[in-house]
Amino acid sequence: MTTSTRPFAVVTGASSGIGYELAREFAEHGFDLLVNAEDGGLAAAAEELRGHGVAVTDVRADLRTHHGVDTLWSAIAATGRPVDAAALNAGVGRGGPFLDTGLDDEFEIIDVNITATVHLAKRLLREMAARDEGRILITSSIAATMPGPFQAVYNASKSFLQSFAQALQNELKDTGVTVTALMPGPTDTDFFRRAGMQDTKVGSGHKDDPAQVARQGFDALMAGKDKIIAGSLKTRAQGLANKVLPDSAKAGTHRRMAEPGSGVPGPDDAA
Repeated sequence: MTTSTRPFAVVTGASSGIGYELAREFAEHGFDLLVNAEDGGLAAAAEELRGHGVAVTDVRADLRTHHGVDTLWSAIAATGRPVDAAALNAGVGRGGPFLDTGLDDEFEIIDVNITATVHLAKRLLREMAARDEGRILITSSIAATMPGPFQAVYNASKSFLQSFAQALQNELKDTGVTVTALMPGPTDTDFFRRAGMQDTKVGSGHKDDPAQVARQGFDALMAGKDKIIAGSLKTRAQGLANKVLPDSAKAGTHRRMAEPGSGVPGPDDAA
């Protein structure tokens, strides 16, 4: 247990990409941190974050499993500190035709993106509501606004998170607790390699800066906004267009971006 007077934040999926950059935003703004990921890069990320002069606890736990979520929650509780803000950012994806992808891969998307987020939100929000203060950032995606051919379960999981976040916003609107949905577009992270999508148009194309996405997300969270389409002007324009385009048109656009073989892999994408 610590007696620090600094605010305290929890970030999942914090070893790299948007999650790491969100954790860095919190650290730069004087938050102590508890950061989580399932991969070996977490320890190095935590050490870098400590360079901002804040306390950082790193908890390696696999949020695909109920045990992993329990491990993370036990570590949060063991600090004895109220969570002032949490970024529920951990997420995975898998590209390819639904008929060809493995069922275990689809269940992993549901377990990490949906089940773990709901599990953590339930526990965090109950404690925040009891104190009548706190902030939750849920990483949804611009993918939530469109059907996702060749990423069918991933896009559906992000649509769930978007609806979930907006429902919680309404339930908590008369409290001191806020819920913000972060909606990035394609971002320069390890996502597309891990999802097996380097040969797609979206996987091999230009992507947004994760630091920019995280900065916009952090600012929206601290301002208590309900959602933020984060990233470049192109991404934000796509978000606006998706409000009026029919689902059939959006599905066709997504197909052209995500269909295997639609892009040219870069030199770093070779197996």
